[in-house]
Amino acid sequence: MVHTDGGASPNPGPGGFGVILRSEGLAVDLFGGEPRTTNNRMELMAAVSALEVLPARCRATIVSDSKYLIDGASKWITGWRRRGFQRDGVPIPNSDLWKSLDALMVDRSIFWRWTKGHDGDVANELADRLATLGRTGVLA
Repeated sequence: MVHTDGGASPNPGPGGFGVILRSEGLAVDLFGGEPRTTNNRMELMAAVSALEVLPARCRATIVSDSKYLIDGASKWITGWRRRGFQRDGVPIPNSDLWKSLDALMVDRSIFWRWTKGHDGDVANELADRLATLGRTGVLA
């Protein structure tokens, strides 16, 4: 099970992402940030970072409070891929990260699940705290 979160404050502004990964003897916590970014970009960075540490040919559930990430990864990405990650000849927002996510999903079986943010999901709250650490780290 993987829980991810990302955010920027203000949006756009300094941002961070956090990942809580717990699976069959694997326990990984990740965080990072960028000095000028967006909420959506940090949500995507969390998912990309998580997939980078998951072994190939694994099965995993990624839980996020971001509808943008969940819908993008489970519904929209196939169409974006067909259109070269463009809409009307213009790259979709965050196309670099969507392309990375798409490539990482090729040899992994990923299930995407939405959870309501700040609603008592302990792992989501921990991912949120890591995202805050990532954001405050770029401010230091």
